Amino acid sequence: MPIGLLYLVLLVLAFFLLVVLPQRRQLAAHRALVNSLKVGDEIITTGGIHGTIRGVDETILHVEVADGVELRLARGAVASRVGPRPDEITAEEAEGRVDPGEGG
Repeated sequence: MPIGLLYLVLLVLAFFLLVVLPQRRQLAAHRALVNSLKVGDEIITTGGIHGTIRGVDETILHVEVADGVELRLARGAVASRVGPRPDEITAEEAEGRVDPGEGG
């Protein structure tokens, strides 16, 4: 095998390991986030809009961004779910004695 071909194979392998695999992981994580959204979750959209989910359809989310203002968004427009603010975390949660998902 010529050395030039070996370098080409190594370059393609490095590209795959450094670019393609991390992108696949990121896509899978986003897909899992979108599939786990439920009413009451606070989210941030890819456009930077903060809101609370008020309704969930198969492909559309109904997001309240202010009192009486509701947007219809595609599920894929969600960038992240917002966790509880530090002032909403109880002392037990801060010390790790209670799972924050248990609600108290």
